[in-house]
Amino acid sequence: MVERGADPSTTPPDARPQPAGVLQTVDRALLVLLTFTEQRPEWGVSELARHHGWDKAVVQRLLTTLTARTFLICDHTSRRYRPGPALSRLARVSEHSGVFSSLARPVLARLLRETGESIVLNVPHGGSYRCEAAVDGTGPVRYTAIIGAVIPGHAGASGHTIFAYHPEREVRQMFGPTGLTRFNDRTITDLDTLLSCYERVRADGHCISHGEYDEAVTAVSAPVFQGDGVAASLTAIGPSHRVDRATGTLVALVRAGAAEITAALGG
Repeated sequence: MVERGADPSTTPPDARPQPAGVLQTVDRALLVLLTFTEQRPEWGVSELARHHGWDKAVVQRLLTTLTARTFLICDHTSRRYRPGPALSRLARVSEHSGVFSSLARPVLARLLRETGESIVLNVPHGGSYRCEAAVDGTGPVRYTAIIGAVIPGHAGASGHTIFAYHPEREVRQMFGPTGLTRFNDRTITDLDTLLSCYERVRADGHCISHGEYDEAVTAVSAPVFQGDGVAASLTAIGPSHRVDRATGTLVALVRAGAAEITAALGG
């Protein structure tokens, strides 16, 4: 479970105020879908009823309806439910529609105005991270991000911020078997050292790296959450001689920007 302060999901759903015009049945069906997470991908009827404080008969009807439209699938032996193919299809549509980038772009633009440094939104990509959106800094010497570029996950603050919140067993599976590539003397190449770095990231809520991938740059990164996982990292990055002097200010701005994108994602 990701720890990041107060979590609205701990509030009973029916106790939260609903905007005018919300259909309760549809709202409940959507809340059921949002209950399924990477950490808890399976639910039974009784468990869901207890979790939401609803009548079992109501939960059963909701699950039956969602299963009929393949948003969920039911194991007829265990009578437990899992996400279905309709959700996978919507996820692909969302990924290709650029929704994530659209939500983040105003934050990136504002941070560029406030800092003058390049601002990058990176997303997980297997054991690496991929540049999803970016704006370049304004100075004559600046870091230029390439949309779609893929960087090894163990190198730099952007990757540390994403993978710090993955279960340790997944980290060991991703980075352990093949070893960690060294890009320069500052690259973390020892798995236990990497895991210690992740502990600090979780404790601090952000990460600062000094030239681990590109030795001429310093990066300040904070996690963007969605549900109970990390969807992306938001990073301010630029020449070390400038960024090193401004890390205190950049940490506050980047963390605020990441929290804004998290809220836009419903996190």
